[in-house]
Amino acid sequence: MLHNLKAQPADKILALMAAYREDPRDTKVDLGVGVYKDASGNTPVMRAVKEAEKRLQKEQTTKAYVGLAGDPAFSDAMIGLILGDTIPRDRIAAVATPGGTGAIRQALELIKMATPEATIWLSDPTWPNHPSIIKYLGLKSKTYRYFDKETRGVDYVGMLTDLGAMLPGDIVLLHGCCHNPTGANLTLPQWDGVIKRMQEKTAMPFIDIAYQGFGDGLAEDAAATRKITAAFDTVLIAGSCSKNFGIYRERTGIFMAIGKDAADTPLVQQNLNFLNRQNYSFPPDHGARVVTTILNDPDLRADWEAELEETRNGMLGLRKMLADELRRLTNSDRFDFLADHRGMFSQLGTTPERVEKLRADHGIYMVSDSRMNIAGLNAKTVPILAAAIVAAGI
Repeated sequence: MLHNLKAQPADKILALMAAYREDPRDTKVDLGVGVYKDASGNTPVMRAVKEAEKRLQKEQTTKAYVGLAGDPAFSDAMIGLILGDTIPRDRIAAVATPGGTGAIRQALELIKMATPEATIWLSDPTWPNHPSIIKYLGLKSKTYRYFDKETRGVDYVGMLTDLGAMLPGDIVLLHGCCHNPTGANLTLPQWDGVIKRMQEKTAMPFIDIAYQGFGDGLAEDAAATRKITAAFDTVLIAGSCSKNFGIYRERTGIFMAIGKDAADTPLVQQNLNFLNRQNYSFPPDHGARVVTTILNDPDLRADWEAELEETRNGMLGLRKMLADELRRLTNSDRFDFLADHRGMFSQLGTTPERVEKLRADHGIYMVSDSRMNIAGLNAKTVPILAAAIVAAGI
């Protein structure tokens, strides 16, 4: 049986990690892996997370199974964080998932159960796991223009034009904030235009929000998601705690399915529970309890928000530092977009050949589509990267 298996495409980021480890150069810079690093190159455990874990270790009396949906307190806390009081809680069915990827998978599984004929519209480009899971599940997808490689901003006109081809019941996968991989984001007035286009076409929004707090602030980063949720009867939302709580390996996420009114919720919740049961029975609990403990304790929450703000401002500082250094080296404003982007990533909009030149000649590691992890930089490596970008002719 096993000899019938076919080789799967290699994961580009994992291959990049391996190549980086084997590179002997002292000046090498890793901008491929999507994790936050401090000035020392470490991915720290946040203060509030450590304190919450101490409390759990002291107070938790059992490791028995939780329900299929996970701890209800976790769902309530995350719904509050992402949606605030935008809509009544009784319209929302929710389950904990193994990270944001698990939330995306469960959302797509639900789509396959409820409306398998629908086309899912993806931004070009998008996070590679989006089309990969869609293809694996046998669902249909199309792309809409998003990133303008000339301006390195959003191709808003192209986006609206392409979404004009949607059919009733189609689904639009949107990045709630801090677009991955480009770093380019819609303005709130532009979000209004996207909402109007989806309403005109009776399409359904599906929001992936994985970087809340990494862009312009917790509330600001949730603004588009809340605006969309208030405008539609049905919305799917996949949320992740990996980045903003720094608990990457705990695999902590949430999937929300929002119906027209409370009467829809029991049936939707039953189906979400069913999907969890089929795929992994019970979702991971430790990270979820850490998050719940932090969000429900005023002191821990204040400390978490303060450290998250330090992280956010640090990334903004690195963006400005890099843009300023490139402006100095090139005597032009061609790279000012780097300061305007938000989140962990920015896409340079260059060719795979020039990305390879960065690696081969300068030890700069980034994904071949030119996505670089801004959070992997520090004050020492910014000048190295800027000089390499200029030398590579980008």
